[in-house]
Amino acid sequence: MKLNRRTLMLGAAAVPLVSTIRYAGAQAAEFNYKYANNLPLTHPMNVRAQEAMDKIREETGGRVAIQIFPNNQLGADTDMLSQVRSGGVEFFTLSPLILSTLVANASISGIGFAFPSYDEVWPAMDGELGAYVRGEIEKSNLVVMEKIWDNGFRQITSSVGPIATADDLKGFKIRVPVSPLWTSMFAAFESAPASINFAEVYSALQTGIVDGQENPLAIISTAKLFEVQKYLSLTNHMWDGFWFLANKRAWERMPEDVREIVARNIDEAALNERADVAELNAGLRGELESNGMAINEADAASFREKLTDAGFYAEWKSTYGEDAWAILEKAVGADLG
Repeated sequence: MKLNRRTLMLGAAAVPLVSTIRYAGAQAAEFNYKYANNLPLTHPMNVRAQEAMDKIREETGGRVAIQIFPNNQLGADTDMLSQVRSGGVEFFTLSPLILSTLVANASISGIGFAFPSYDEVWPAMDGELGAYVRGEIEKSNLVVMEKIWDNGFRQITSSVGPIATADDLKGFKIRVPVSPLWTSMFAAFESAPASINFAEVYSALQTGIVDGQENPLAIISTAKLFEVQKYLSLTNHMWDGFWFLANKRAWERMPEDVREIVARNIDEAALNERADVAELNAGLRGELESNGMAINEADAASFREKLTDAGFYAEWKSTYGEDAWAILEKAVGADLG
């Protein structure tokens, strides 16, 4: 699948109706379930998720019909987390950092400047670190699929100037997701972090409520944040993904053989989505420049030093606990803080 912004738009064109109506004949399915997320239909996650839902319907002989509700249609992240817990929606994808509002140690994979590259991310998240986090999630009575989906390394955008070193973040009004880890990290930079759900980010930037925000390139592009932000600073300050969550009661209503089909196709789609995001990211820098963004490389060492001096790593090591922190350091191959 050759992927760029044009093919993303074409790929998404095949699925817009799922946002407003059910599949033809879906009422005849034995299990009519909803899958909610916060991303536009054009994002690789929704394109690949739709492929998975089509395969699930086919392989279960029409017994399972899963309708996609993208782009915060069913509410903000925190609202949808409540819904998947209560059964209002059956499936939901969420960043582990936001999930930490429910599962405290879920956010450990998002520690600032922990992962140098994807070479460390996937062995960790498909290995011991991912298994540890999934175990923590399951304690909260949620079902989580084995493979985490990619959101990407996060970058900072701004309307007031480039972010080249940690000093540039002093006093910077930045939108962060609703998560203690994000707030803690930007507070350590002496910024002014504001927790705002993603559904409200564009308007917050447009009206100047905040100076900037931070997200992976694919989201900056598909959400068209370049329309309201001038500067893009490549900080790679944290890696972020999406855990594919299921309501436990809804999951266990399906027979074991059906659950296997659902889980297998969702996990296969996750691997395809990872490849899509990697390919998309490779071309996004040029695309964002062509949309008027001024792009600069940031000095990662200055940010890491600032976090160490501010006691950020020591604080979170204490929060997560020695055992969890040891799993993280083993995964990233470094002594953090």
